[in-house]
Amino acid sequence: MLRCLADLTGGAAPPHNIVLTGPRGNGKTALLNWFRSACNDAETPVDAVLLTPRDIPDLETLVDALALRRGFRKLLPRKLAIASVGSAEWSHASNAPRNLTRELSARCRKRPLAVLVDEVHTLDLDVGGTLLNASQRTRAEAPFLLVLAGTPGLPGHLDTMDASFWGRLGAGNLGVGLLDEEAAAEALTKPLAARGVSVEGDALDAVLEHSQRYPYFVQLWGDALWEHHLATNAKTLASADAAAAQPAVAMLVAEYYQTRYRELEKAGLQDAAKAVALVFQDSATATDQDIDTALAGAGLDDSAARIASREALNRFGYIWCPPSQTPPIVWTAGIPSLMAYVSARAAG
Repeated sequence: MLRCLADLTGGAAPPHNIVLTGPRGNGKTALLNWFRSACNDAETPVDAVLLTPRDIPDLETLVDALALRRGFRKLLPRKLAIASVGSAEWSHASNAPRNLTRELSARCRKRPLAVLVDEVHTLDLDVGGTLLNASQRTRAEAPFLLVLAGTPGLPGHLDTMDASFWGRLGAGNLGVGLLDEEAAAEALTKPLAARGVSVEGDALDAVLEHSQRYPYFVQLWGDALWEHHLATNAKTLASADAAAAQPAVAMLVAEYYQTRYRELEKAGLQDAAKAVALVFQDSATATDQDIDTALAGAGLDDSAARIASREALNRFGYIWCPPSQTPPIVWTAGIPSLMAYVSARAAG
């Protein structure tokens, strides 16, 4: 992402767009916000626009959101009744058809532009296809970058947008999964240390194990440890302090599990999810064949039904296949401990 930013600040378009995929709660939105700040703070500023599908439900709002701002110059009075100011009517200065590529290119020639779109797995197909095609043409003539983020169902959604070139991302195809242990520890300790609070090694190990290095759970633990510090004024948090904070975290984690389980139940996937969970009991990864066998054992005798169930579990982020793997290609759990919860809940 920083290399692409360097291209933009140098007045050139990066060689590819960027796509961030990963299960919910892994920090995709945080990365988009960080990148927007990096664009704004660059030595040569880069415009950065952060959008969600709700911001651009149709093609007209897409063009309006990304076109060069002209303020009220875009509007001209069509009729003004002297007797009543409220009767003024307005229309666009021109009825000429809007062209997103032309509008983007005009804006990028004035200042480099990065368009960041979150939750793209829910983006309207026409809007997404128009944006993808405009991005390719604009990058050919102006400093422009498109960054898309979404759940593991995003690649399949992009495949339906009549823009087959989207997958030629090179290094821009980024999977956002669990933190490594060092990063998770830093996420917990650095904000506390900046405020004069430290965490002992044993306590940190226990917290990291409970969080599973899942960013959302790391966030919950950081908040709980801070609240415990405020309540006790403890400057060094030991194992007893972590134990005292754990019930608050456990309650929020349980609520999160319940929400995820209801989603699976509503989609009729609870049996498939339970069967797949068994595959991951003794292994952190699974192949297509492993998951296919598990789903067959759950009563899905038809190959097409097994593939559909696997892809549905993928869209929910229950399992996912991180991009840019070298063979053998494997699946991992989106949230490891959710599988244990699903197994227990389904059995109960």
